[in-house]
Amino acid sequence: ARKGAATELDLDGTIAGTARNGGWLDLHLRPERHNAVKVLLFLDIGGSMDDHIQACEELFSAARSEFKHLEHFYFHNCVYEGVWKDNRRRFGEPRMSTWDVLHTYGADYKLVFVGDASMSPYEIARPGGSVEHWNEEAGATWMKRLLETYPKAIWLNPEPRSYWDTGDSIVGEYATHCDGAFECRNMRQLEKFVDHLV
Repeated sequence: ARKGAATELDLDGTIAGTARNGGWLDLHLRPERHNAVKVLLFLDIGGSMDDHIQACEELFSAARSEFKHLEHFYFHNCVYEGVWKDNRRRFGEPRMSTWDVLHTYGADYKLVFVGDASMSPYEIARPGGSVEHWNEEAGATWMKRLLETYPKAIWLNPEPRSYWDTGDSIVGEYATHCDGAFECRNMRQLEKFVDHLV
């Protein structure tokens, strides 16, 4: 979608306009193109995800320039009753209630989860399964609420697909809550995810 001030050169329009003017330069500008898809980005931080910080920062600085409406939140291993906005971790900052996320952003947003899903299955399946605090409700309950509000969701994993569902990876469990799970370790893979999301 092209909206806003005309700031980008419209080469085809400029050539056509110049030809119509008998060779006199007729510059045509158009609004910059932005993807109109609205995205809620949930990033797993800490623990095994520390190995992927640089890759995730690079990929999503690119995503920020692609999506005009991109909101980000951080969680550790599983989304529970609270998320936070500052990646310097979660202990000093007040959390934003996940209920507030559900009631702040419209159903036209798409969900993107980024994480390696390396955790105990109890963290998603059971109350009290979190490794950091007592969660009254299972992570699966919160995933269900998110997906009822935002029916389009994908999971991006920075680990190679060959590592999925081995060791402590439970990507398969998360994938059942999403429209798809994708390996995302480089720009080519990120472009594939953007095409799927649109």
